Amino acid sequence: MNQPSALDFTRNEAWGRSRVEARFNPDNFASVNRLATELPLAHLDVAELFGRNAPLHVDLGCGDGSFLCEMARRFPKKNFLGIEWLTKRVEKVRRKAEKIENVRVLRAETLFAVRYLLPECSVAAFYLFFPDPWPKRRHQFRRIFNGDFLDAVAVALEKRGILRVATDQLDYFHQIERVSRAHLQFQVVPQSPDDFLFPVTKFERKFREQGAPIYRLTLRKISPVR
Repeated sequence: MNQPSALDFTRNEAWGRSRVEARFNPDNFASVNRLATELPLAHLDVAELFGRNAPLHVDLGCGDGSFLCEMARRFPKKNFLGIEWLTKRVEKVRRKAEKIENVRVLRAETLFAVRYLLPECSVAAFYLFFPDPWPKRRHQFRRIFNGDFLDAVAVALEKRGILRVATDQLDYFHQIERVSRAHLQFQVVPQSPDDFLFPVTKFERKFREQGAPIYRLTLRKISPVR
């Protein structure tokens, strides 16, 4: 009997170029993290996926794709990959990106994709903008930003690669700062005017209209001191 697969990669040529979608079947397995160590998963072939070699930028939890697609328009010489779990959001991204050559979208859980699907040292920059804050104390263990997440990001990032984070939740921001400063493979980059030149995400626009402050952090991958 063949071993069931957690991820079913399908390729769709409807745009005249490759698209990859990852589907996880929760009925097959109780734990994605436990399972992944047992299956012979292959990393994405990024050059094949985009049809070229170019710096890879990854939007984690890309939502409706507004930020992802605008970044791709501004920087056509870079490749942009959006990772999103919700099917309806993935479809929105696909529609928006139909005429943008340097965008791909992957339907997968964020940590799973970073840890098991992105090749080592393949990513120039990650964007984690407004991740689910899980504000109730009993739910905060579900927050994605923790040491395990940073470990996975560090493996996927190229030397001196960048992780940019934004949230409207001050307590979550304090957690992000604390975990980041304790990690030996990252240093906090001082804020600069360039931090505010990025396209505005749907969530950021909403929070701005509500008058909510936005907290940002930029991290650079470094070699740990031996």
